[in-house]
Formats: sequence, structure tokens, C-alpha cells
Amino acid sequence: MISHVFIGIRDFKLAFDFYSALMVELGLVLKFSDAEKPWAGWVASGQPRPLFVIGLPFNDAPASAGNGQMIALLAASRETVRRCHAVAMAHGAIDEGQPGLRPHYHPHYYGAYFRDPDGNKLCICCHHAEEDGE
Repeated sequence: MISHVFIGIRDFKLAFDFYSALMVELGLVLKFSDAEKPWAGWVASGQPRPLFVIGLPFNDAPASAGNGQMIALLAASRETVRRCHAVAMAHGAIDEGQPGLRPHYHPHYYGAYFRDPDGNKLCICCHHAEEDGE
């Protein structure tokens, strides 16, 4: 259903470092990166799409976060949600909601919310029932 998601950024190195650390935790791999363009994209291993892409806006206008817009990235486990939140915080994110259950969405929805260094709102979420030992 989705071909790609593109997030506008202002500082490529800062954004690339932030998203590279986050994508490792999600098990996504770098498909391309070009600091001269500048842009970079990640995918699930062995998959051509969907792509998660960061870069400077094509119209050369300043990147700005959209009010009410959010991208939710799927995590394989609740532990992955917690690790991603911690990695994001360590790389300059602003907390918008600690990892935890959000039963108002559904009984097993476990998510964390934060803003990247450019102010884009992200969610990392897992839809599985509680894992053993949690």
C-alpha cells in the first residue's frame, strides 16, 4: 500500500546519525545514502519497498514539521519499542510519550512517541500481546 515515506530534514549529518541508530534497532537496512544530494533511505532486508527516506526538501524551502502529522514505525516487540525510544532520546529526540500500553487504541497496542531533531513526530509501536517475562 505504501511505496515510501519522505521526511524533510535541515541538517543531513544530524538526521542521518539519528535515523541510522533508530533503523538498526528496527532491523531496517540502509538502501542508499548520498550526502551530496543529500538524502538516505532504509528498507527491510531483501525488500525493495516500502522505503523510509530522509532528505532536504526538493523545493529548497526549509523543512518544517507538520502539525498533526506523524509516522508510526512497526516494531517486532515491546522490547524493541523501548530500545528505539532510548536510542531516540540518546540522539536528541524530544519525548512525546514514554513506551507503554495504549489500550484506547486496542488491548495490545504498545507504543512510544517522540520528535526527531527537526521536530517530526514519530511513533514506534508493537501490536502483539505481552511477551513472556514482561
